[in-house]
Amino acid sequence: MTMTATAAHPQIVPMGLAGLLVRFSGRLDDGANRAALAFRAALEEARPEGVEETVSSLGSVFLRFDPGATGHALLSERVAALLRARDWSATPLPAGRRLWTVPAVFDGPDLAAAASLAGLSPAAAAEELAAARVRVLSIGFAPGLPYMGPLPGHWDIPRQTALTPVAPAGAIVVAVRQLIIFPTATPTGWRQAGRTGFRAFRPGAAEPFPLKAGDELRFRLVTGRELDALIAADPAGGGAVAEAIA
Repeated sequence: MTMTATAAHPQIVPMGLAGLLVRFSGRLDDGANRAALAFRAALEEARPEGVEETVSSLGSVFLRFDPGATGHALLSERVAALLRARDWSATPLPAGRRLWTVPAVFDGPDLAAAASLAGLSPAAAAEELAAARVRVLSIGFAPGLPYMGPLPGHWDIPRQTALTPVAPAGAIVVAVRQLIIFPTATPTGWRQAGRTGFRAFRPGAAEPFPLKAGDELRFRLVTGRELDALIAADPAGGGAVAEAIA
């Protein structure tokens, strides 16, 4: 019988010729995400021989290694020893994280539909989303795209059955207890609840991907006119500011 991975009982899964997956959960789970972020930071510090790259997802950590320097069996032993060293879901999140405050307007074309699915009025939904302080759970799908959450359980709403052809860069979209700010114009099945001037992918910048997994984000409500002015003054950030999390 195959056991389900949990933060307390993670699974180590060989992937292809040069990969290893440490799975803390197969679904969105706050403890598993914390474990993945903390464990990846520990791997980066320990850097087992042969490991060339690590990346975290919602509830897993992937290791890419040099098969000439190590193998699945040996690396699995070393990873298992590190996993046994502590309760990773209770381990503090990595140092160096930032709290982003992002000006936003919640007037999206799908706000009413998303609110209805969450059992809220559009005004209450906008207020709740605007007040949320979310964590960047993972970066993926598109360059710099942040999956952020987890939102309360009533925001476990499904994606749309049909794609919206284009959600603009800076759009705030919501589904499955998560928020995304699109880094570029993107087709999507998620519901657009609002908009920002924040660009999570900045080609040519010294820091092209400003958000990192583990960062936190909150919104600052502004009017549409105020947001336009902020974008004109700060095309890449839309007035967003970041501060270190102690």
